[in-house]
Amino acid sequence: MSRSEVEAAALAEFPELRRLIDLREAGWVFLPGFADGELTEVRGVHTWPGGWAEAIRIRYTTDAAALRIDHDGGVVWQREGTLCEVVDGLLALPPPSTPGAPRLVAATGPLMWTP
Repeated sequence: MSRSEVEAAALAEFPELRRLIDLREAGWVFLPGFADGELTEVRGVHTWPGGWAEAIRIRYTTDAAALRIDHDGGVVWQREGTLCEVVDGLLALPPPSTPGAPRLVAATGPLMWTP
């Protein structure tokens, strides 16, 4: 089965996955997360110049979380919710170097999110 056939089959069952394809097309890289040999989550990361990064964790279409960190690992934006809500939030974020981009550090990022 080709990659496009696999994507079409996955999208037919879970249309929300289109949002991950949108992120992939915007330069995101994804890795599967396994526990006891079973896929339990998908993690993705996108890096920006200057050490900024965004990460996403998806466990199900109704269980996703994402954040943006600065070059020191400080969390400047985060969201939890459905896959669509979280991806929409990420895609709405202005690039870190532009006016209006979040810069106020609200927390220190967990080590597992550091790219």
